[in-house]
Amino acid sequence: MGSSPSLLFRQALASLPRGAPLSTRLLQEQGLSAKQVVRLAEGGWLRRLGRGVYLLPGDELNRDAALAWLGTQVPGLHVAGKTALGWRGVRHNLAFKERLVLWGDVPTTLPDWFTDVFPAAYQATHLFDNTLPAAVGLAPLPGGRADLLVSAPERAVLELLSDIGKSQGLEEARHLVEGARSLRMDIMDTLLGHLKRIKVARLAHAFADDLGLPWSELARRHSERLGGGRRWVSATKTGERLNLKRPS
Repeated sequence: MGSSPSLLFRQALASLPRGAPLSTRLLQEQGLSAKQVVRLAEGGWLRRLGRGVYLLPGDELNRDAALAWLGTQVPGLHVAGKTALGWRGVRHNLAFKERLVLWGDVPTTLPDWFTDVFPAAYQATHLFDNTLPAAVGLAPLPGGRADLLVSAPERAVLELLSDIGKSQGLEEARHLVEGARSLRMDIMDTLLGHLKRIKVARLAHAFADDLGLPWSELARRHSERLGGGRRWVSATKTGERLNLKRPS
């Protein structure tokens, strides 16, 4: 006679991560069938988050554990832009509950069970050409989860500039770029060398030149590489006007 789902669940409980999403597949690896998982949820042994995703009853969803789980579902998912800068110590204004900025490789919609707890904006913007090695400018936080990638300051600055005119205001971005002064020149050069967005290149040069940042010359050179018209003009969603001239 086979063991009951509740008995199997109690045996597996010690090895299940707390505060983390539990997929049907993970629970199957613990000896539970898909039908048994459903019965456990119906009996209150598991809390259903969404289709095929559960949480241990009484647990609160852990942000980083949930992000790491999403990273197994969404190719290239990482903490990006303004959020990555904040997590790495570069902040301007502190929000009570800031919206997470997440980027990835493919268009997708984040599940409600995640965004209801952790407000987030996700995008699949490709700033760089496809010859950039995937790991450049991405790394876990020191002392953080090894399976949660966060943009390094160099990459986060370029992602932040990409968001100007969409979800990011010009003035705050300027303060954040000014605060990110200890950027590594070799990483910045590599990222700028693979950059393919004229707007981001010109903003990088304009900010770095105006603020007297050490990578100003790098930004100028790569802005020239991308070329484009003499001026790049755009009205932003926030009503600001971007008028970026080509480096002379």
